[in-house]
Amino acid sequence: MRIQASALTKRYGAFQALDQCSFEASQGEVLGLLGPNGSGKTTLLRLLMGFLKPSSGTATIDGLDCYRQSVEVHRRLTYMPGDARFPRKLTGRQLLDFFAQLRQTDRGEAALQATLPKNVRRIVERLELDDSRPVGQMSTGMRQKLALAATLAPEVPLLVLDEPTSNLDPTTRQVVLQLLGEAKEAGKTVLFSSHVLSEVEEICDRVIFLQAGRLVETVRMTDVRRQHSIHAKLTGPLASPHDKLAEQLRILPDSNGGVTILTDGPLQPLLGWLAEQPLAELQIEPVGLRAVYERHHHGKNDQRPADIP
Repeated sequence: MRIQASALTKRYGAFQALDQCSFEASQGEVLGLLGPNGSGKTTLLRLLMGFLKPSSGTATIDGLDCYRQSVEVHRRLTYMPGDARFPRKLTGRQLLDFFAQLRQTDRGEAALQATLPKNVRRIVERLELDDSRPVGQMSTGMRQKLALAATLAPEVPLLVLDEPTSNLDPTTRQVVLQLLGEAKEAGKTVLFSSHVLSEVEEICDRVIFLQAGRLVETVRMTDVRRQHSIHAKLTGPLASPHDKLAEQLRILPDSNGGVTILTDGPLQPLLGWLAEQPLAELQIEPVGLRAVYERHHHGKNDQRPADIP
């Protein structure tokens, strides 16, 4: 299952909600989507779902045009919006059975079942969801679990999730990440939009960054995980590293007589060199996605409105 966007653009009059966005996601890949509020994330997801018609450019899923062939596209995916809402009088079980029937045409117009399909029941149990309650009596977190169960249970090759762990406790968040990891192992493609950087770091293979409607950077998590920041206090001058090691380092003096060393290479040769330096203190930290995020977004507020429905 492949997602492909080429120069995808959405305008509302003079306002450019999404501008020339191009990217791909391959089968079995978990692709993260990051950006501040109003950056175009929700607009991008709605274009991929075929809810919006692009102003220009194209979006395809499995070779099908997301807007013109949206019905066929929807058969290949499940989508969890960031503001999922359900009828308040139905129980969670009735809703999940209804969604299961939509995916199983051989069940025809049968009445709601007393028991859920095994794949749905498995997700409900993993999320510890009490699906006997009416939606109107569920907490916000329970309704989030219900939306997750409806999204994760179907056997489809693509999952599109917008802020899937919001309103969840830490234990349930970890269960959701485990379920997404299992979906990846099963060969499913996952498009995962979130503001929780630690979750994106843990589950995603690549991450695309949106800023003011434009795709500003794509990073591979294997590369991000290799990046470290080393803060050192010195008792004497720092010797120059050898040429090969120097190519992997950025050495930045600070006002206290110490240095910050940034590296995207292996730590072993760097630590060997540091062991020979006049160090008073040493602190090593992974750089992580936060540094990439802040490079684009820290201190920026372009006053864009939130994504237009």
